[in-house]
Amino acid sequence: MQEATELLKKGLDILRLPYTGDQIGAFVIYLTELKKWNRAFNLTALKTDADIIIKHFLDSLLFLKVLPADMHSIADIGSGAGFPGIPIKIMRPDLTIALIEPSQKKALFLEHMQRTLGPAGLEIVNKRIEDVQGLLVDAAVTRALFSAKEFIKKADKILKVHGVFILSKGPKVEEELRDLHAGEVYREDIPLPFQKGTRHLLTIRHIPNRLQG
Repeated sequence: MQEATELLKKGLDILRLPYTGDQIGAFVIYLTELKKWNRAFNLTALKTDADIIIKHFLDSLLFLKVLPADMHSIADIGSGAGFPGIPIKIMRPDLTIALIEPSQKKALFLEHMQRTLGPAGLEIVNKRIEDVQGLLVDAAVTRALFSAKEFIKKADKILKVHGVFILSKGPKVEEELRDLHAGEVYREDIPLPFQKGTRHLLTIRHIPNRLQG
């Protein structure tokens, strides 16, 4: 576990994200529990400590590089085993985060991590985004689960006016941008530490009725 801890610290240093010993400890607990539950519930295809740290933990934290300073509440849509929501919560305990995940077995794991890590301001919503009611947030985030256009349509009802959608996209980002007519779209390309690939973070400002016409 020492190797994993050092890899995580080095990755956080590369991303220029300051951390405490307690935050590193929380990630170690998360890693341990994820691997334990994964044997029975198949929560992620990634098996090694290095893959989980790089492709789940650090990849999730790229969202913090583009999250506007005025955001206080986040919905992680299609959270799966907690990505990007739980890593964001570990690094930014001041944020209120809702993890929206329709799979019951994954939601059970998320509830377990909620109890294990014990952070205030973390809610598990075991529903499809289409069925969520009564939730309003400053930012809706997802990791490559939907196309940008589809994500906006699905998440629009839970986003406050002047909030943001944030998506992490892969190589087909240009194609998606051509298909998107959503007003203010900001793109930032961020290398994933220890990988050759680059993640394309799209931040889209909420504009009422922007998809009509």
